[in-house]
Amino acid sequence: AKHVFIKNGLNLINDCEINILELGFGTGLNVLVTINEYLKTDKNHVINYFSLEKYPINESEVNDLAYFELFDNPEFKNIYQKIHLADWEKSVEIISGFNLKKIECDFFDMKDIDLPKINLVYFDCFGARVQPDLWEKPLFELVSDKMAINGLLTTYSSKGSVRRILQELNFQVEKKQGPPGKREMINAIKL
Repeated sequence: AKHVFIKNGLNLINDCEINILELGFGTGLNVLVTINEYLKTDKNHVINYFSLEKYPINESEVNDLAYFELFDNPEFKNIYQKIHLADWEKSVEIISGFNLKKIECDFFDMKDIDLPKINLVYFDCFGARVQPDLWEKPLFELVSDKMAINGLLTTYSSKGSVRRILQELNFQVEKKQGPPGKREMINAIKL
């Protein structure tokens, strides 16, 4: 998460207001990692984080994971709980300058969701072997429609088919070194 979404995503955005769209809230780890990075900055910008999830995990699973223990910050237990206790479908200030809106929906329903223009996408879907329809043109078109010009999409995938779809949708695609255990990843800027 740090390599793909922070180093090759968040740290490349210099806007005063950063609107992040995450496909796959899952365990909330990407939100936590993003907050951790935000706390390292001078906080002269605002992050609005929108996360889509069709199948939210339950409270028992959240407690079992205890991801806050991965961070050297005693406040992270409270932050972790606030992330998971935040109401779905409502924007909630998790910490000053960081707002989270969790949206329970199928990714393909995002066309009906009112979002600001997104300047950073964490494309964190399950792999193409598990959910091939999430790696095809229709979903990338929906994501592209929500993005601002010069918005950045970052993903673990480096598949040629994904690269070609993004190029066809007028993205400038760059293969980058992947995280440990993965040779390459993709960054794509919407032109």
